[in-house]
Amino acid sequence: MKTYLNQLIEGESLSRSQTHDILLGITRQEYNECQIAALLMTLQTRGVTVDELLGFRDGLIETGRHIDLSDYNTLDIVGTGGDGKNTFNISTCAAFVIAGAGYKVSKHGNGASTSVSGASTVLEQHGVKFSADPDVLRRSLDEAGICYFHAPLFAYGMKFVGPVRRALGVPTCFNLLGPLVNPCQPRNSLHGTATQAQQRLYVRAHQKLGDNFGVITSYDGYDEISLTSGFKLVTPHFEKVFTPKDLGLNYVEPKDIYGGATAAEAARIFDAVLEGTASEAQTSVILANAACGISIIDRNLSVEESIALCRESLESGAARKAFKRFVAINS
Repeated sequence: MKTYLNQLIEGESLSRSQTHDILLGITRQEYNECQIAALLMTLQTRGVTVDELLGFRDGLIETGRHIDLSDYNTLDIVGTGGDGKNTFNISTCAAFVIAGAGYKVSKHGNGASTSVSGASTVLEQHGVKFSADPDVLRRSLDEAGICYFHAPLFAYGMKFVGPVRRALGVPTCFNLLGPLVNPCQPRNSLHGTATQAQQRLYVRAHQKLGDNFGVITSYDGYDEISLTSGFKLVTPHFEKVFTPKDLGLNYVEPKDIYGGATAAEAARIFDAVLEGTASEAQTSVILANAACGISIIDRNLSVEESIALCRESLESGAARKAFKRFVAINS
């Protein structure tokens, strides 16, 4: 580790293979907490490079549990988190709308970091029990159109840096790794980032990985489409700035998509969207995110064209049906 730290102090970056090896060393407990903290803060102060981020990703995947779903064409929809906005569970709710529209979703998620309710939190509120059993995950995908990976069951390497990250109490490059380590490595993904710098980092990372991706960021700091501002979508085929009006939707206020003060309150908003009793603003933000996801997995459809499919998924009850079936299988 001393060699790596000196390399960084001298202004050099680490290679992808070096950060891969560092992650393996961390899981073998070869470094003490002071060394790990020094590494993380040095990278955070300077800004992690694409290769450094991908090396950590490679190490987490290598030391984690992989689920082979290569015979499915699935989409993951998830943000990096950490935007401090405390919205309700937008990407998770959008995932069930996408499943209700007939597309397969392999969603990766965790508990809350800076919000009241993370993806795992809202699912637990409905009695979901997380599983790493491939048979359960496949059945969920077949019958509900969606399966869910609770990150701690798969990314074993994360637990070795957890105490240091908690002690530091500030964001590190590991906050950016979650969306990149989906245990089935889906062919398609819609990832949200909280800043344009993070968006550029993620786009370059996906370009090196060679998968089919969309990376979005809202211009006022949300790691998802918030409709409180315009947003930028970058894919392998285009990059475009959208406003809510471009999608036939209205701008909303931050208070309109607030997740509430408790996990139970966030779960009630989640349910209201799927049951068709949510506010126009809450429903619209789900439509926008789900439509963006469909446009990634189905290149024949634009974001604008996908809005109608998502609205039909909600209004027909298909999204709610997918969620109910998912809960039944995973409880």
